[in-house]
Amino acid sequence: MNSNTPSTLSEMHVKLRQASPQDFPTVLALLQGCGLHTQSATPEGSTYWIADLNGVPGGCIGLEHGDGMSLIRSTAVLPSARSQGLGRALVNSALTHASLRGDRAVYLFSQEAGDYWTRFGFVPVGVDEISAALPDTPQVRSGVLKGWIHGEQAWKRELNRGTEK
Repeated sequence: MNSNTPSTLSEMHVKLRQASPQDFPTVLALLQGCGLHTQSATPEGSTYWIADLNGVPGGCIGLEHGDGMSLIRSTAVLPSARSQGLGRALVNSALTHASLRGDRAVYLFSQEAGDYWTRFGFVPVGVDEISAALPDTPQVRSGVLKGWIHGEQAWKRELNRGTEK
């Protein structure tokens, strides 16, 4: 890096924006750039966010919507932008959106990053719970169809407690 290139997020213009369907190739490129699977990722029934760093996409996150619940998926931050709070900002955006939707809970799959997700209040649950709660989301359908779901670790975070009628 030359001396005119910002080296930390605090020196960059960071913008989190909701992705449009036209942004989906950017989401896929970010996921591929981080070595993540893209097979079941789709903008249908989902909301995605992109984090732009000085106008260049540096991270993304997705939220697949079910009935009163959502599934976080496709959380990716490019290696050059990691460990500076960008992932946390993306997760908080997704959790805020789920809360504003009125979701009672948010789920996700993660085998390697459990310690990361516990910081946001997620607790481990069985895959049968996530399959029952969100059977029509693309990631759950893919996991059931292709058989990988039973080798996964599922996580859950309760939302909007005390607001049910």
